[in-house]
Amino acid sequence: MKSKVYFSSKITKESVLNLYKILNFKLKGNVAIKVHSGEPGNQNFLHPDFWEDIINEVNGTVVECNTAYEGRRNTTKKHLLTFQEHGWNAFNVDLLDASGPDLKLDILNGKIIKENYVGKNIVNYDSMLVLSHFKGHPMGGYGGAIKQLSIGLASSYGKAYIHGAGDVSKIWTANHDEFLMSMADAASSIVNYFKGNIVYINVMKNMSVDCDCCAVAEDPCIKDIGILISLDPIAIDQACIDLVYNCNDPKKGHLIERIESRNGLLTIKASEELGFGSREYELIKID
Repeated sequence: MKSKVYFSSKITKESVLNLYKILNFKLKGNVAIKVHSGEPGNQNFLHPDFWEDIINEVNGTVVECNTAYEGRRNTTKKHLLTFQEHGWNAFNVDLLDASGPDLKLDILNGKIIKENYVGKNIVNYDSMLVLSHFKGHPMGGYGGAIKQLSIGLASSYGKAYIHGAGDVSKIWTANHDEFLMSMADAASSIVNYFKGNIVYINVMKNMSVDCDCCAVAEDPCIKDIGILISLDPIAIDQACIDLVYNCNDPKKGHLIERIESRNGLLTIKASEELGFGSREYELIKID
């Protein structure tokens, strides 16, 4: 059967909550809410007030991990200050890799890497809500649910490990396609860890060719499209890609070039081959 992906063109916090209720999937126990805290200076990331209703609805804890590059989020001290400056402290916040050691997850049938290093505090949660800002990415081509599962939940060391395709000394020099497939490998370990108890929301707003991790990012290059929700991270990312390709925005070529020049679809293809979702989906439009 095709995976169900629900879509609304209304981009409001109320619409996010409405889609979650329509999905009718109850996140149980202690819920981790994966967000992108936003690199200071970035003008495109989605602020906590946008996510307020859905965070309160699931009564979970906002989680994030430190970065592996210079900036304002690569140490626990700086990252926690960024959380405070960006307003995330209105909620319960847990920096999963605030202190070591990392938790090593085995990757079954990994194409490139066989283990994934994540913030050890992930063991405190029973389910997860993945909140993703869909946009371009300087290395991955695009960023969505799969990136949040992989790079997003990896510890600082784990991020370097994925980028380096298993060799942290090659964080910026590893074979590019192996890096893309390593993201798929890492994402699969998170899906397996939570045994499918994950809900994914992708928001197609403020879509730049650059990621929210860029302190200096290009302004959005394509008109806002909408919000999607699904239980399938592969289907929801594929649906976003298709919405970009099929929209009538004359400036969409800039984002498409970013996706294609970085071979971004390889991550989706590799993820489907690993079996934790499907590129086949039914898009259900909600007014």
